[in-house]
Amino acid sequence: MFETLSSTLFSSLFSQQSLILLLVAIIANALSAMAGGGAGLLQLPILLFMGLPFGTALATHKIATVALGVGSSLRYHSEQLFDLRFSLIILAFGLPGVVLGAMLILQVSDGVATASLGVLTLCLGVYSIRQPSLGNVFAPKHRDLAGIMIGGAVIFVIGFANGSLASGTGLFATLWFVSWFGMDYKRAVAMTMILVGFFWNGAGAITLTVLGDVQWTWVLPLVVGSLIGGYLGANIAVKKGNQWIKRLFEMLTLITGVSLIIKSMGV
Repeated sequence: MFETLSSTLFSSLFSQQSLILLLVAIIANALSAMAGGGAGLLQLPILLFMGLPFGTALATHKIATVALGVGSSLRYHSEQLFDLRFSLIILAFGLPGVVLGAMLILQVSDGVATASLGVLTLCLGVYSIRQPSLGNVFAPKHRDLAGIMIGGAVIFVIGFANGSLASGTGLFATLWFVSWFGMDYKRAVAMTMILVGFFWNGAGAITLTVLGDVQWTWVLPLVVGSLIGGYLGANIAVKKGNQWIKRLFEMLTLITGVSLIIKSMGV
C-alpha cells in the first residue's frame, strides 16, 4: 500500500504535465510574494488553457495559493512585519466577502466583472506611479473607528472580488493597505501574503471545493510550486526593500489589468 501511494505521488509530481504546473506555480507565486499579489495572472490562465472549466480551475488555483500564503508567511514572519490586532480586524471584514464571492461566482458570468477588475487594476498601477513617495515610509493612519469602518468596507469588497475572481485582488489589498492605512510596501505585501494568501484563499478554496469541483491530480505540483515560489519571492522582497517592491507592484498591476481586459473580451 505504501509503495502504491509513493508511486502515485511520484508520478503525479514528476510527469511532464506536473513539471509544467510546478514551474508555472513557482514563477507565478514568487512574483506574487514579491509584489503583493498577481499569482492568478499566470497560474489561472494556464489551468484554463490546459482544459479546465473556469469553476474547477478557480477552485484548484485557490487551493494551491493557500500554500503561497504559507511559504511567504514563513519568511515574512521572521521580519516582525505582522500586526495581530489589525490583522484580526481585516479578517473580520474580508472573510465574509470572500465566502459570498466564492458562492456567487459559480452562478453568474464573469465577463463584465473581469473587465471592470482589469480597468480598476490598471488604475492602481497608474495611481502608484503618479505617487512617487507612496509606500516608502511606514506612517500608520485611519486606525480610529471611522477609519477602520471605511477601510473595512473596502476590504469586504476586495474580499468579495477575491472569492469570485482570482487575478488582481491581492494587488488591490496591497495598495489599500498602503494608501488608506499608511503601511509601507514591505509591510503591506507581508500583510497581503498572510491574510489574503492564506486565510482569504483558504476560505475561498473551502467554499469552492464544497460547491464545485477540484482537479485533485494537479493540486500536488501546484502546492509544491506555491510553497517554493512564495518563500523565494518573500525572501527577495525582504532583501530588496520598498522602492523595488513598489516598481514590481506597478509593473504587475499594469500587466494584470491589460490581461484581464483582454480575457474579458474572449481574445
